Amino acid sequence: MAGPCLVQEVMDMEVKPQPSQPHWYELHVQPCLAELLGTALFIFIGCLAVLEDSGGTGRLQPALAHGLALGVTVTVLGDISGGHFNPAVSLGVWLVGGLHMTMLIPYWLSQLCGGMIGAGLAKAVTPSERFANASGGAFGGIAADEQVPAVLVAEMVLSSFLLLVVCMGAVNGRSRTPLAPLCIGLTVTAGILAGGGVSGACMNPARAFGPALVANYWDYHWVYWVGPMVAALLVGALVRLLLGDRATRLLLK
Repeated sequence: MAGPCLVQEVMDMEVKPQPSQPHWYELHVQPCLAELLGTALFIFIGCLAVLEDSGGTGRLQPALAHGLALGVTVTVLGDISGGHFNPAVSLGVWLVGGLHMTMLIPYWLSQLCGGMIGAGLAKAVTPSERFANASGGAFGGIAADEQVPAVLVAEMVLSSFLLLVVCMGAVNGRSRTPLAPLCIGLTVTAGILAGGGVSGACMNPARAFGPALVANYWDYHWVYWVGPMVAALLVGALVRLLLGDRATRLLLK
């Protein structure tokens, strides 16, 4: 009697439908669109918070606006693209194995384009005088060369904090948590509250690039690229070599 049963089991396995593979649009195009949209919305809210700051809230208004906007966009778009919205985050996630190498450059391009769109929308809805007075929400806290080391170190440390939360909270298997979007948004809020007076607490080259391009304000712009990108390299090495789980670590597997 075992023979017919075995044949029937084999037939059942053969007719069982196989899970369909994701379409190329969902694999390659949709994540880039999500990064474009999410970055544009995040930077629009962030720039608008700076441009419309009444002056009595200090760093609280920009900190809450950036953190809440980022947490919400990561929550609703994270399952599509990972919710990076930041070239430094994409670099760090790629280094720890959470992003395929072929998607790194498309993500960067999508994020930079999203930054331009978000900053452009902020300019469109802001009175020209207020926009000019705030340099379009671009980062202009460096007035002299003597400030560059402090600003660069602040950007590296603040960005490292953000990258560590992203890589450990959203990518690393052992420490991954469903609260990652909230944690990421709170990290940005804390970074702006703590370091806004030192460097502006950019932590995001796309956030620096979009307003700088729209307002044509490039003073010391390179600092806001070098700091977050160096932080991505440092955190990527830290997670890969020391903090990651067995699937992530390069050594001692």
